[in-house]
Amino acid sequence: MIPDENRFESDPDAALGAVSGLPRGWTVGTPDPADRFDVARLTHLLRAHERHGRGWAGAGVDDVLVEVSERGLRMRENLVVRDEDGDIHAWGSVHDRSVGRMLFVHVVQRDLPDDVADRCSDLLVEWAEAQARAVGAARGLETQQIDTGAFQGDERQARWLSSAGFERVRTWWQMSRPVTPDEAGLVESPDRWESDGVVVRLVGRTGQGLPDEDDLRGVHEVLEGAFVDHFNSSEETFEEFLFRLREDPGHRWDHWWLAELVDGDAPQPVGALIGTVSESANGPDGSYVSYLGVLEAARGRGVAKGLLRTIIADAAARGRDRVGLEVDADSPTGAAGLYTSMGWATKYVTESWHRDVPIG
Repeated sequence: MIPDENRFESDPDAALGAVSGLPRGWTVGTPDPADRFDVARLTHLLRAHERHGRGWAGAGVDDVLVEVSERGLRMRENLVVRDEDGDIHAWGSVHDRSVGRMLFVHVVQRDLPDDVADRCSDLLVEWAEAQARAVGAARGLETQQIDTGAFQGDERQARWLSSAGFERVRTWWQMSRPVTPDEAGLVESPDRWESDGVVVRLVGRTGQGLPDEDDLRGVHEVLEGAFVDHFNSSEETFEEFLFRLREDPGHRWDHWWLAELVDGDAPQPVGALIGTVSESANGPDGSYVSYLGVLEAARGRGVAKGLLRTIIADAAARGRDRVGLEVDADSPTGAAGLYTSMGWATKYVTESWHRDVPIG
């Protein structure tokens, strides 16, 4: 369930030991989501981090507010390092993602002197360790995982994580596929189509326009079952799942699809795709595949390919020019081969780094 207050330690002084090694007058604290200067500074730091890591920036104010807003803080906590004038130079965010898995955002200004940047990184990691112990204890765990990431080739980030006891555990291909207007006809209708005993359809809506809860639960159950044998799978409740997905700035209910087998007595959900909008300030928007899962018993029936064709057709019908996704380079299902065969190509590569923190 979603707690009324998050499971983290909200007082930076209680989560950190002595704050030393920073330039005179520098302090640690929490960002103020109501302060437009704080939000703008965090956005600038995040965009600079992205630009250095992959060559361009995609984050915006909405991405920052996911981490620092009042709603976001029900499952998150943040720490910033400020100079004597109050400007932010480093930012850490932790997210109580699911049982045993805590995500950690770690951003340090790129052009700080090495000794200052190193100390900022040390403080963010020390704070994240303390937050891992807090959230792990609140969940009654013996060990809490910290899950963070880096762009492949970011030697500074890799050095910091390695020296802090993190292990590089996975590589992810960030892929994109161009979309052309004629591909709107790839399927009969992105709203609903049927082929060979499989129906792909949007999740249903109630009379008030809200999504049908049974369909949403069907999506959640399919994804939980489809990813149980995947890397770093962890149980996520239905409430946590919905809360998290609705926070995405690109979230749209009309980008959620179910695939059902209809060659039996009753429709059986066997696949699901959750898409989002990737907005662009300099051209057409794109679509993004946040989740695609097919139950093992239904694999080999073209369900995944059908769902992908559906989001491509939907993107084309909306005038979008691309569909992006992320794939585990070592996926046991061979998903990368399917994506490549359908026109996806890798744009950049990211890495997962993990550290297990004992509780108690």
